[in-house]
Amino acid sequence: MKAADVRAMSVDQLNDELLKLKKEQFNLRFQAATGQLEKTSRVQIVRRDIARIKTIARLKAAEAKV
Repeated sequence: MKAADVRAMSVDQLNDELLKLKKEQFNLRFQAATGQLEKTSRVQIVRRDIARIKTIARLKAAEAKV
């Protein structure tokens, strides 16, 4: 997911996407623990997407206050 795509989302969409990514992160961690994880790079991608969404959501919240 690119930052430009995330910036185009509304706050509600960001929260929905964050929830979806958190669920995926949990499932990936579970697969890694049981030895069923095939695509290990997906863990890092999901973690970065979560951070990107949180950062942009915080920026949007700060803009709303001003």
